[in-house]
Amino acid sequence: MLSGGRAAGAVVLLALALAACDITAAPAQVKTGADIVLGAPMSLTGNQSKEGALTKEGYDLWRDWVNAHGGITAEGARHRVQIRYLDDRSTPDASGQAAQQLITDDGAQFLLGSYGSTNTAADATVAEKNHIPLVASNGAARSIYMKGYHFVFGVQTPAESELQGVLDMAATMNPKPTKIALLSADDSFSVEVANAAADYAPRVGMQVVFSYQYPSGSTNLYAALDAAKAKKPDIILNSGHLIEAIAITKAARDVRLDPAMFAYTSGPDTPDFARALGKDANYVYSGSQWSPQLKYKSVYSFSAAEFVSTYQKMYGTADLPAYQVASATAAGLALQRAIEQADSLAPDKVRDGLASLDITTFFGRIKFDQQGQNIFKTVVVEQIQDGKLTTVWPSALAASTPQYPTPAWATRTTIPAPAQPGPKAPVVGHPPLKR
Repeated sequence: MLSGGRAAGAVVLLALALAACDITAAPAQVKTGADIVLGAPMSLTGNQSKEGALTKEGYDLWRDWVNAHGGITAEGARHRVQIRYLDDRSTPDASGQAAQQLITDDGAQFLLGSYGSTNTAADATVAEKNHIPLVASNGAARSIYMKGYHFVFGVQTPAESELQGVLDMAATMNPKPTKIALLSADDSFSVEVANAAADYAPRVGMQVVFSYQYPSGSTNLYAALDAAKAKKPDIILNSGHLIEAIAITKAARDVRLDPAMFAYTSGPDTPDFARALGKDANYVYSGSQWSPQLKYKSVYSFSAAEFVSTYQKMYGTADLPAYQVASATAAGLALQRAIEQADSLAPDKVRDGLASLDITTFFGRIKFDQQGQNIFKTVVVEQIQDGKLTTVWPSALAASTPQYPTPAWATRTTIPAPAQPGPKAPVVGHPPLKR
């Protein structure tokens, strides 16, 4: 039996031992490391500046979210994120030059892609040459990923799937549309998607009866739509960008071209499309890489609802984020998780982290095939109904049913057809599509 003094001493020793255990068990405080510097060539001016602005919004949202939550943890430290931008003027040559300058002069450790496949292809060449990982957000042309690159990864589903999804949906309609008028901008992304749609159409019992390729950035497509009208198409498909989607819709309205369906790769998914066209934007479809109505389980980082809420608060808008915004934020998440899993900022190790990545995000599954492209994510079809974009296909994911067929212009537009249209703009382009 211990005496009072010895017992008291034992109690003190026990307390000290327990305290030592507590000190040992306490987690080591993570130190603050140097900022991670990312470079992003971006279409801040030029004919893709609207989409470029959306892409930048997505990157900035991710950056602010990461930094507000302590940064990215790697090599025993938390690192805040900087993103440095250079304007590529919506041209591939300038985009490649910007990517190199960001690496050489601005010290970019990793790259985030510009808007569009043509510019992203230029960025990819620079990334591969410098052995700097590039995560592309809005460059989905398959041709980018078929060159044997090891440092280039894209979060979007291959581009051709966007219009193929529209045709799969159209094949279920009653009456079934069979004749397609196919228009395309002349950039590599748009041509690739249009050619894939033309090849796919016969598989669902359809044929292209009119095809036309116009210069990217065209704003007057009256003559092309007037020529398409003579073929009496059931579907107008366009592979292009926002500015051309608006021009096509206006031209179709003016010549009173009344197909059962209008569907575009880009345009309807952005708020600017409906703002520019008002009620005339209704009924238009778009193949989309993402919809806020999709809900994924076991999500890395934040949910779709949190993403939408954060976007609306950050930018002071009631608009839902376009898929270009979502794709950009998803690209940031992919890079973030690859750095965390690699526990390193070394480019080779982060590259390996991207190659082995398999996560589910608010954007869907992100996993890259051997070429660096994400073939594992769902593409949906959306339609503007009563001024709002809603998911209509596939049916298992749809929030609404398609409004089909599209009513004739005479019954729905407030803008009268020109009594005597002015001189038609010359048809400038290269019909038929390059195959």
